[in-house]
Amino acid sequence: MTRSLREVVFVDGVRTPFGKAGPKGMYAQTRADDLVVRCIRELMRRNPQLPADRVDEVAIAATTQIGDQGLTIGRTAALLAGLPKSVPGFAIDRMCAGAMTAVTTTASGIAFGAYDVAIAGGVEHMGHHPMGEGVDPNPRFVSEKIVDSSALVMGSTAENLHDRYPHLTKERADAFAVGSQDKYAAALAAGKIGPELVPVATRSAEQGWGLATADEPPRPGTTVEGLADLKTPFRPHGHVTAGNAAGLNDGATASLLAAEDVAVELGLPIGMRLVGFGFTGVEPEVMGIGPVPATEKALARTGLTIDDIGLFELNEAFAVQVLAFLDHFGIADDDPRVNPWGGAIAVGHPLASSGVRLMTQLSRQFAERPDVRYGLTAMCIGIGMGGSVIWENPAWEGEK
Repeated sequence: MTRSLREVVFVDGVRTPFGKAGPKGMYAQTRADDLVVRCIRELMRRNPQLPADRVDEVAIAATTQIGDQGLTIGRTAALLAGLPKSVPGFAIDRMCAGAMTAVTTTASGIAFGAYDVAIAGGVEHMGHHPMGEGVDPNPRFVSEKIVDSSALVMGSTAENLHDRYPHLTKERADAFAVGSQDKYAAALAAGKIGPELVPVATRSAEQGWGLATADEPPRPGTTVEGLADLKTPFRPHGHVTAGNAAGLNDGATASLLAAEDVAVELGLPIGMRLVGFGFTGVEPEVMGIGPVPATEKALARTGLTIDDIGLFELNEAFAVQVLAFLDHFGIADDDPRVNPWGGAIAVGHPLASSGVRLMTQLSRQFAERPDVRYGLTAMCIGIGMGGSVIWENPAWEGEK
């Protein structure tokens, strides 16, 4: 029996508005699974030409898979969203790259021929489930010096990255963070942020019912001077602050993937075409460097170079992590190809959901940029990993 791989396309992506985690956040009394259910329903509503029984798999990521993020959330969310009971689902965890891995895993199944259409996404309610809740790290990690104790605290790994690359100063990190806030504000004002958002009904015992329609974390008007004196919670006189890192957030994402021939058959839009991807491990103590070797792997396996990439959507878990990537590849801190609509420092980073936010934004940017052929989505991953996915723009008009 001979097999030929099929082209995989990103059809559509949506997300909830991202909220601030904690008792005062807009999702404080909203269930995590309801957030992702809302995204799945919206995907189906936006693509009525897709029969629900043509969905072959639902893969939903969560970093903390307990409580309202547990119980094989891909399957339970599919049922709650009203998909036919014949549609299976599963849960996935690769910490911050959960949704990214949900995409690459189901896309691989599509390419192989096991699926025609899949839904992939992620959810993280950090207000209900703080990072690390309920985990019991094996004491051998530290006692046998497999990792330094700082490897288990993400903010400390960012400080370690500043140590390793002292030219990545706090001043550069603060300036990059201000740029993220400014670009997000400009994109919001221009209507770039919004079409992908799914309104979510919220409930508060004190304020009653509400409707979440906008992101809660952004801090418009942020200045370098205002960030300069913020506390450095991970180390006295350190570099990482609440201003140059993503916050603690709640939110969900979902995307629709299909074989390209099936998308054409059903009349589904084609937002972008999967070219290749790479995941790799690095020293857990400096997990923020992970996107560098992951991108090198993805480029090598696709025969591309960094010069072929016309748009970058890089997750801003910490400013220093993005700066390390940019320096490695010789890209300026303020290169307009990088996070043109701002990033996680402004909009937030609900861990396992963020990968699909990056992809959804890249897909919409492609539609506006027929001069760009390839784009890249990349992120660092806790416990020392990196992930990178390369996409092709179907609207590319060719060399001129």
